Amino acid sequence: MSPRADPELALQRIRRLASDIVTGDELAGRLRSDRPLRIKFGIDPTFTEVHLGHAVPIRLLRLFQELGHFPVLILGDATARLGDPTGRNEQRPALSKEEVERNAATYLDQIGRILDLDPARCEMRRNSEWFGRMDFFDALKLAARTTVARLLERDDFQKRMQAAAPLHLHELLYPLMQGWDSVMVQADVELGGNDQLFNLHMGRLLQEREGMQPQVCVTTPLLLGTDGRKMSKTYGNHVPLTAPPQDMYGKVMSLSDALMPDWFRLATNLDEAEAAAVLAGHPRDAKARLAAAVTAALHGPAAAAAASAEFDRRFQQHALPSDIPEVRIAPGDYLLPNLLKEAGLAPSTSAARRLIEQGGVRLDEQVCTDAKTVVRLHDGAPARLLQAGKRRFARVAPR
Repeated sequence: MSPRADPELALQRIRRLASDIVTGDELAGRLRSDRPLRIKFGIDPTFTEVHLGHAVPIRLLRLFQELGHFPVLILGDATARLGDPTGRNEQRPALSKEEVERNAATYLDQIGRILDLDPARCEMRRNSEWFGRMDFFDALKLAARTTVARLLERDDFQKRMQAAAPLHLHELLYPLMQGWDSVMVQADVELGGNDQLFNLHMGRLLQEREGMQPQVCVTTPLLLGTDGRKMSKTYGNHVPLTAPPQDMYGKVMSLSDALMPDWFRLATNLDEAEAAAVLAGHPRDAKARLAAAVTAALHGPAAAAAASAEFDRRFQQHALPSDIPEVRIAPGDYLLPNLLKEAGLAPSTSAARRLIEQGGVRLDEQVCTDAKTVVRLHDGAPARLLQAGKRRFARVAPR
């Protein structure tokens, strides 16, 4: 365990990544204690990718670790099976045990790009450890620890009731489950996005009812996606932690100028004075510095420098990428949407068709907006160059 930092300096660094601290005085007092604090963060494996939006509280968890405290990382394999308690079930449906396990398979590898997962420095738990042992009567005892009126104080539950939208009984249990996690791991502090504040408060409530010292709640701001909306794989505006360096660099370069201050604060370690100086310069230079900092944090400085050089070569000098993959497929005549799907440049023919009609597809460096275009690939024919969007390329040739 690292030696703990000066409490006042530690609190100052924590506030950079925090939006709410309940309460600041409690946190300051605990930072002055003579023992490392147990810092809880839970993440549900509801998708396969962890992205930079998820990474904000994970970066704060890493900061606590660097300050000499002890992270407790919970993979919510039980809560993930409940689904989304916010009413956006089309984005986050209830999952089977098998689906949760498939998603969880790479989570530790992804989170380990930010957090030191050495068992001597981090405790890793799954909340199925305790929820999997509960029977129906145990669940009733847990439900009896609060009231319906208290649960309905949650903002999104209120909105759904006001809109006469369905609110299922099992959804009311999600805050209780997250709060019970805090009891089971004896959290001193819990971290979460600022849309999680109600659930973090539930942890305080349940700990008090179990005769424990209630945890401090620390929430982080939401990092908006590349299009200015909440970062989400559903919107396609996310930056996965596993994105290759060139993709990561390019996605950050697509940000609007208005998003850069928050991204410097929440996604990089540049101190505030240095970030302010960078932002005072030319926006293009500031964005390049931001893209390099984000990419270097996850892939290293050399990979970030190479991604920067490749970006400049492609978008300033209008050159083709230096590493276009070659894809070989069965000979034949292909409609352009089908060819894009076969080449791995579109997830489906319908998505490919939309991209073509929007002018986002080039065939042999010429924009092609006709989804009925037939591309002939026969034995001995040269490879055809396909481009989908700004960053996806392939040379397609017959086997």
